[in-house]
Amino acid sequence: MHVKISRRQAMSLLAGAGVASRIITPSFAAGESLGAIAAENGFVFGAAAGPVIDKDAAYRALYTTHARIVTTDVAMKMGTIAPQPGPKRFDSADRLLKFCAGNRIPMRGHCLVWNEWVPAWIKNMSTSERQTFFDAYVEEVAARYAGKLHSWDIVNEPFWPGHKAPGGYRLGPWYDAFGTGYVRRAFERAAIADKKTKFVLNEAHTERDDDVGRAIRVGLLRLVDELKDAGVPLHAVGLQGHLQPRYPHDAARFADFVHELAERKVDIYITEFDVRDDTFPDDIPTRDAMIADTGEKFLNTVLRIPAVKMVVAWELSDHYSFYTDAAKKKNPLAERLPRPLPFDDDNQRKPLWFAMARAFRNAKKA
Repeated sequence: MHVKISRRQAMSLLAGAGVASRIITPSFAAGESLGAIAAENGFVFGAAAGPVIDKDAAYRALYTTHARIVTTDVAMKMGTIAPQPGPKRFDSADRLLKFCAGNRIPMRGHCLVWNEWVPAWIKNMSTSERQTFFDAYVEEVAARYAGKLHSWDIVNEPFWPGHKAPGGYRLGPWYDAFGTGYVRRAFERAAIADKKTKFVLNEAHTERDDDVGRAIRVGLLRLVDELKDAGVPLHAVGLQGHLQPRYPHDAARFADFVHELAERKVDIYITEFDVRDDTFPDDIPTRDAMIADTGEKFLNTVLRIPAVKMVVAWELSDHYSFYTDAAKKKNPLAERLPRPLPFDDDNQRKPLWFAMARAFRNAKKA
């Protein structure tokens, strides 16, 4: 069910904060690169890319114009590389790496280890078989791409309080095989094979100011301390930034958390940025204005923290958002589709694009 407020009410709220007027009168020329604007102000901007960029030339051009870094969407997940027993399937990742190299765009790997997206044949292994596979897989994949990536999400989403595990950890085949020690083990095994790439611990939901978000913050700070104390090569922490206005958000408390994280001497990347809009009105101009306002306020908070170096959108165009995929699968005839990203279905800039550009300029690093 969508929130039932009128366009006039929504625009009145936004105008009160000065947002609507800024969206209507952007001060950015046609053809400007969001990646260039970010770079001019001391940040790296990029986006995740799925296999569709091999087929959609116009969409591919958005990356060469706007992205200064590319994250693999599904190409380097275990379900893609090892969907069944036998030889690993690296073709999708290799193809994206070739595209990035040809356009001189650094590539981020996502993700080496996750308790989700694990093929059934691996889940069906005995504990000892899974332990052996884990070590071999991490070392083989890390070695294949050693020195070729900007950074690797070594472990993705280690926490999910809903599973009720001690410490709020996410359950799954690797937790079952090693307990919480799978996280440290993944970093250590990857480091055997790759001593050049920046290693990242990637997590979701930290911007939520509810029981889930606060629990994940506590767990993440504790885990970073444990990894640092163990001498594990941890160079950055990724905070995904899938903004969900359905949940409470307190900018000051979130900033305090990000500062605490920065005190651990890690860089901070916003790794999967977008704005979920299902609680916003149907009216597109109103919704786009509210999406832009949500994204800009979040970025205005985090970009002012010196440890925050990068913002990566989770795809670039609404047409290829995973939210859009989910909505179409749920109802192929749906008239309302998500609009969470800086470009619309026709690859045109939206209010969120201008909001992001403003946030980069307003947070210029010295």
